[in-house]
Amino acid sequence: MKKQFTVDIHTHILPKEIPNFAKKFGYGEFIQLEHHKPCCAKMMMNYQFFREVESNCWDGKARIDECDRHQVDVQVLSTVPVMFSYWTNPKDGLEISKFINDDLIKVVDQSPKRFVGLGNIPMQDPDLAIKELERCKAIGMKGVQIGSHINDRNLSDPMFFPVYEACEALDMSLFVHPWWWMAKEKMDKYWLSWLVGMPMETSLAICSMIFSGVFEKFPNLRVAFAHGGGSFPATIGRIEHGFHVRPDLVAVDNNINPKDYLGKFWLDSIVHDPKMLDYTLDLVGEDKVAMGSDYPFPLGELEPGKMIHSMPFENRVKEKLLSENGLNWLNMKKSDFL
Repeated sequence: MKKQFTVDIHTHILPKEIPNFAKKFGYGEFIQLEHHKPCCAKMMMNYQFFREVESNCWDGKARIDECDRHQVDVQVLSTVPVMFSYWTNPKDGLEISKFINDDLIKVVDQSPKRFVGLGNIPMQDPDLAIKELERCKAIGMKGVQIGSHINDRNLSDPMFFPVYEACEALDMSLFVHPWWWMAKEKMDKYWLSWLVGMPMETSLAICSMIFSGVFEKFPNLRVAFAHGGGSFPATIGRIEHGFHVRPDLVAVDNNINPKDYLGKFWLDSIVHDPKMLDYTLDLVGEDKVAMGSDYPFPLGELEPGKMIHSMPFENRVKEKLLSENGLNWLNMKKSDFL
């Protein structure tokens, strides 16, 4: 029996056929798919094996079939972060973003009651990023996904402020996903880059936006962070303590207590531990946690929404977590899908 209307704000999708960008542009470690057997493909980076994916990574019908089994009504689609391509020549990055976005919106348009689209933009060039952001809006996307840093710049860099301003003005939501992790050279073993690096990256992104005053400058910017905020919720006490004892180092651009921003941005629900989910709700509020699964990848929640359903929350709280909070982040309504 269906429990509640469910919106999954964190899912990834790829085009089924990806051009050989390395051959076209003459450089780079681009992703391609090798469809070596039915309903399965190898993701190749610079012609080296990266990961294997199944057809639910590109096939809208396969996704809907699995959503029906998992009782998920709506998926918010975003590209796989290895497709960000921030390291490319900006014009090439724009071309890649356009290709990704045009392919993604086709999936949305085929099933607009089941999918919402987030675009990819070439953040390495804010002017081009804003142009593609505007185009994303025009073709029906509700926001964009960006990485936790852009090449060697954190999200605190003023060069990105025009992008945030444009997102705010265009009513486009912002989803921040961890990307090419710090200290990667020390994290090749034991899958540490995913287990340790990515949570670090998300905390880096949140702290960068808080301490640079992004949420002060753009109070109507709707930002959601992946993976339950990474290591940020567990270390906010340390972060606040640092703010108090070394304001000369921490509060150089914003003198407001970082804890004052709890509840001003969204976190998805992928925390993998009931006690952590409880704590996250206590920390940011029951209005700012939205169901996300990281579908279709194994480090996400394999049965989307299962942990929320298993918790002894009141039905009203479950409604918020399963759909209402995510819809508020998107500035959408349940009726948009009925």
